[in-house]
Amino acid sequence: MATTDTGSSQSSSPNKIDVFWHEGMLNHDTGKGVFDTGMDPGFLEVLEKHPENSDRVKNMVSILKKGPISPHISWNHGRPALITELHSFHTPEYINELVEADKEGGKILCAGTFLNPGSWDAALLAAGTTLSSMKHLLDGHGNVAYALVRPPGHHAQPSQADGYCFLNNAGLAVRLALDSGCKKVVVIDIDVHYGNGTAEGFYSSNKVFTISLHMNHGSWGPSHPQSGSIDELGEGEGYGYNLNIPLPNGTGDNGYVYAFNELVVPSIHKFEPDMIVLVIGQDSSAFDPNGRQCLTMEGYREIGRIVHGLAMRHSDGRLLIVQEGGYHVTYSAYCLHATLEGVLNLPLPILEDHVAYYPEDETFSVKVIEAIKDYVKDKMPLWRTD
Repeated sequence: MATTDTGSSQSSSPNKIDVFWHEGMLNHDTGKGVFDTGMDPGFLEVLEKHPENSDRVKNMVSILKKGPISPHISWNHGRPALITELHSFHTPEYINELVEADKEGGKILCAGTFLNPGSWDAALLAAGTTLSSMKHLLDGHGNVAYALVRPPGHHAQPSQADGYCFLNNAGLAVRLALDSGCKKVVVIDIDVHYGNGTAEGFYSSNKVFTISLHMNHGSWGPSHPQSGSIDELGEGEGYGYNLNIPLPNGTGDNGYVYAFNELVVPSIHKFEPDMIVLVIGQDSSAFDPNGRQCLTMEGYREIGRIVHGLAMRHSDGRLLIVQEGGYHVTYSAYCLHATLEGVLNLPLPILEDHVAYYPEDETFSVKVIEAIKDYVKDKMPLWRTD
């Protein structure tokens, strides 16, 4: 697999990752039903759990505590966010809607997105835990922090919920970084779905460069009006500071690394951020029920290595990692482990991959990535040479 020279070195690698976690986030119960509908059609013997269930995160916690990476992990307690903190990204009207829905016992906010008893407290913990992770970096207590949180957040827009998300955890952390003196922040989102909520929150800003590599899924309804297409570039001062990289199904490890080498890394070198936020979702992995991108552990490991190099070059090694999707209960945990191996820049893989046998055909994905590169060269100010 091709690699990228981003200025990292083994001697400057972080020796630990500060993980922020609170078990109260497990109390968000999304229920059972057909896929993510919560509905029982009446003709099935066994109903599956909603994809965004607590089991997936329990395995992530467990693999970091018991897996071979555990000596590199330092555990920190999360906390609930204050309502006033939420207003840095979300409108007061929207937050009031969520508070009232919780008081009334819950609400279906949009397709597949259920605010049930216990959900609001879990969402506050996810937001506050992510804010604590960012503050840990800003206060100089560490270089790499990982917010292991649920419910996820990157679809939540300033004024509405979307795609299992209530509060935009990464967006709140970016606001905190800007308010604390950071001049420019880049968000790299590798969840299989477009990080539309984060992009929407900074769509008019030239201080935040949002990059999303995602399955080419388009809009899925009123809660998700953004399409994730290449022409969603931002507006006003933010024009050219939202880079969408919609990838064909089955892109795989080599295709993702090619997209990083050809689009992500050069863009970040031009932008020169002083804080990097990596938004990770293992739903881009092989056999995930919600995605078909076929990333394996080695693909995630290499992405971790590349982002580590970018952090060493641009942000004094400071990197915030925020958890999003990932719904294969076992493989998501393995891919998380591999990502953090890459971020630590470990010389060799320390955990075996049991399912990485899906054949890759990168021809089509390379053509798509080259077409995106040709497009942004003409449209994005960061890429212009004239």
